Amino acid sequence: MRPTKVVKAIMMVFLLSPLSAMAAQSLTPYKAEYKVKIMVLSGKLITEVRQTENGYMAHSVVQPSGLARLFLGGNIEESAWFGTSDAGVIPDRYSSVDTLSSDKKVMDFQFDWDRNEVTGTINDEEHRIELDGLVHDRVSIQYELMLDLLNNEPEQNYTLLNKDELRPIMVTNIGTKTLKVPFGKFEAVGIQHSTADSSRLTTLWCVEELGYLPVMIEQFRDGKLRVRARLKHYAPIARTVETAAN
Repeated sequence: MRPTKVVKAIMMVFLLSPLSAMAAQSLTPYKAEYKVKIMVLSGKLITEVRQTENGYMAHSVVQPSGLARLFLGGNIEESAWFGTSDAGVIPDRYSSVDTLSSDKKVMDFQFDWDRNEVTGTINDEEHRIELDGLVHDRVSIQYELMLDLLNNEPEQNYTLLNKDELRPIMVTNIGTKTLKVPFGKFEAVGIQHSTADSSRLTTLWCVEELGYLPVMIEQFRDGKLRVRARLKHYAPIARTVETAAN
């Protein structure tokens, strides 16, 4: 399945230090489901990562559930294709189909590292952005952070492709705490990220025994909690390569 981009984009949150070639650990393919609370409304987030011939494909979908379905229609689907190297996660393509938000959007972006540019469309409007250094989409950034935690420590600064512009992201390790989620009880490390010109702050609570998968994701705006996702189910997927045409 290949919807209409990510590497600067995961599920942002999602933000790269060089990895040690001697001790580098790789991402574990998996499927997970989260219980989501958006203000007073409920929903679910399903995420999945599989290996491909060229690296990985990550897919996520946010769906309203319960009474929220009476007020909200549609969902948000995001997909990203990326590889990994000593430099970290290298995005290839990102796509997003949002039929849940009021300003419905379809995005599809392709990264060209030979030309140092990313090209794509937002609702059929074409965009071309020059790149200067590594950039991630909203999905791939999460897996960059997970890979950095597996092998070292996240950097303090990353660059994110946000719609049709590049934005610097600041990342902070806010320490560890014990969390109880529907899937179990874990000691998690908090990785927080935000942009300088935004009131939005996202925290990923990542767990080492799950390959630093977030067991809880929190998003604050103007200091108020707006979104919280808590891990309900998790299962690793066998490392079998799937053919995926780019």
